[in-house]
Amino acid sequence: MTAKEIFDSTIKEIEPLYGNDEARSIAFSLLEHIGIMKTAVLAHQPMETDTSILQKWIERLKKYEPLQYILGETSFYKRTFRVNSSVLIPRPETEELMEWIIRDFGSVEEDFSEKPAVTIMDIGTGSACIAVTLAKEIAESEVFAMDISEEALKIAKENALRNNANISFLKQDILHDFIFQTPLDIVVSNPPYVTENEKSAMQANVLNYEPHLALFVPNEKPQLFYQRIATFAKKYLKPTGVCYLELNANLAHQTAELFDKEGFTEIIIKKDLSGNNRMLRAAL
Repeated sequence: MTAKEIFDSTIKEIEPLYGNDEARSIAFSLLEHIGIMKTAVLAHQPMETDTSILQKWIERLKKYEPLQYILGETSFYKRTFRVNSSVLIPRPETEELMEWIIRDFGSVEEDFSEKPAVTIMDIGTGSACIAVTLAKEIAESEVFAMDISEEALKIAKENALRNNANISFLKQDILHDFIFQTPLDIVVSNPPYVTENEKSAMQANVLNYEPHLALFVPNEKPQLFYQRIATFAKKYLKPTGVCYLELNANLAHQTAELFDKEGFTEIIIKKDLSGNNRMLRAAL
């Protein structure tokens, strides 16, 4: 059997669910993970690869399980992160948030040797994609990351290790008060913000597989996490500190009003590449 025949067979099975373009992209990823490179497919190279695991992956795809969970990893901001159903799959919009923060605070290419360390807290770290990215991209940074989920923290610590990022992890619930000792320059979070009413609009691969703990908030308390983050940030940010958040686009202006009432200034809402109000920056 040639690599092209394996590729075509894979597409045939998943194309009805995912469409041709996405099916081709998925097929290339699956084959690469069993040692069949794109060049082998294009060259119709004969293969003796055991494809039994490939068939198992295809069956999982037919149940709309995310490709990232099936392969156990995903790419985010030039790096590879381990993921499973204990953590959200990092989104491109969150990469846009990283760009904003890195642009504001400088990158590792710049000389910040005379400046003190930039202290950062990532609230609800999940896979630690935010914490790892900022630890690697902002020079002289000291990064803390917290999550309520023990399983998520296991993945987060593994990702910090595999990306050689020095991060201090805490098992904490932002909805409950706790003592933190280090004054912070940055508080950043992509908190749960999808209301229960918005579930019906979500795709099956998200709704059925990604952790609800990291996704949903009660209809009657849509700003629950933003309120607690504002309280924490107000208490622990330095006088020049800044808070960066990913937003529910439908509640962006309400979130800005919340931070305004808490005494934050220079509040900016930023659109993502899809034109949605997705990010917020608020300074003390």
